[in-house]
Order: sequence, then C-alpha cells, then structure tokens
Amino acid sequence: MEFNAQTISIAFAGGILPAILWLWFWLKEDRVHPEPRGLILFSFLAGMAGVALVFPLEKMALENLPAGITVIIAWAAIEEIVKFGAALFIALKTRFLDEPIDCVIYMITVALGFAGLENVLFLLTTAQKSGFADMLATQNMRFIGASLLHVIASSSIGIAMALSFYRGWFLRKLYLFAGVMTAIVLHALFNFFIIEGNDISIFTVFGFVWIIAVIFLLIFEKIKRMSATY
Repeated sequence: MEFNAQTISIAFAGGILPAILWLWFWLKEDRVHPEPRGLILFSFLAGMAGVALVFPLEKMALENLPAGITVIIAWAAIEEIVKFGAALFIALKTRFLDEPIDCVIYMITVALGFAGLENVLFLLTTAQKSGFADMLATQNMRFIGASLLHVIASSSIGIAMALSFYRGWFLRKLYLFAGVMTAIVLHALFNFFIIEGNDISIFTVFGFVWIIAVIFLLIFEKIKRMSATY
C-alpha cells in the first residue's frame, strides 16, 4: 500500500495532536513558574528524535537476545534510558531546572515527543498492513494506552528526581536509579500483558494504567507544593 497525503496527514494528526493535548494538560499544572517555551519545544523534539535511536537498538536486541520476556525488558530499558538521556541532554542540566516540578515537566515533555512520533509510525504501519479503516480504529487505543504509558513511565524518573531535589548527591543518585528501574518495570509489564494477553487482560491493564496515573497525579500535586515552599 502506498501512502497518500490523506493517510499521512491523518497519521500525523492522530499521533502528534494527542501528544500535544497531553502536553498542554501538564503545562497547565506549572503556572507559577512556567518553563521557557523554547526549551519545552526542544525537549519535545528531542523526544521525537529519540525514536530514530531506539529503533535500531531494539532491532539489535531482537536479533541478539532470547525471544520473549528478555526482549520485552530490553526494549523497555532502551526506550526509558533514551528518553531520560534526551531530557538530560536538552533540559535537566540547564539553569532553568530550578524547582522540583521542573524534573517532571521535562521528562513528560520528552516522553510525549517520543510517544507522538512513535504513534505516527505505528499508525502508518497499521494503514499499510490492514488498511485505512484499521488505522482510524487504532488511533483511540494509541491515545489512551501508549501515550499514557510513556507519560507514566517517564514521570517515574521525573518524580524520583523531584522528591530528591533538595537532598544530597548520594540520595539524588539513589532516587534516580529507583526512578529509572520503576519506569523500566512499568513499561515492560505493560508491553508484556499487551503482547501476551487476551482482550480481557488488555482492558485490565489499561485500567491499571489509569489507576497509576491517578496516583501519580496526587504525587504531582505534592511536588507542586514542594516547589511552592522553597
């Protein structure tokens, strides 16, 4: 199947626009000391660029590791480490990172850039394999599932950094390690149940993801109060 302008436009709209909507929602939560829009844009673009690095690394993992859970964990680790690396390179070492909430905002921004382009490519692949109608049907699932997964996983790292923002060097590193490990575990579990599960377990996983999202929103509110205190 050859992609026409309509298919490509809808794939980009279905992948990027939901990510922008998610980003708008999270940026509204940082109204007291909003981040520079240019740095937010570059962070979003860095997340998109991370997709180009992830795909060949995931292909190498698929070709060189035992099939099954090992590959699923490797893919999750690759994506979470690349997203963190992009945020670290663009934003997390700049002078604009001056309060705990910033750690979460930049991690989410990078995650949404990554999810946006990943969703575009996934929708184009679906259109090529199954047709235009299936691509349209897939958009809602990608919006609800994959984008939220990336936000939650990367938020784990941002939250860990935020909670240790005013602590010493060792505790900051320890919290960061715990955050990265949490992100990888959540991502791997989601992928495992989506790949291996039936329709019932898939909807159960989505429900569990939303529960985690609510918990993270509550933690996010605590981090906002931390930022306002100092």
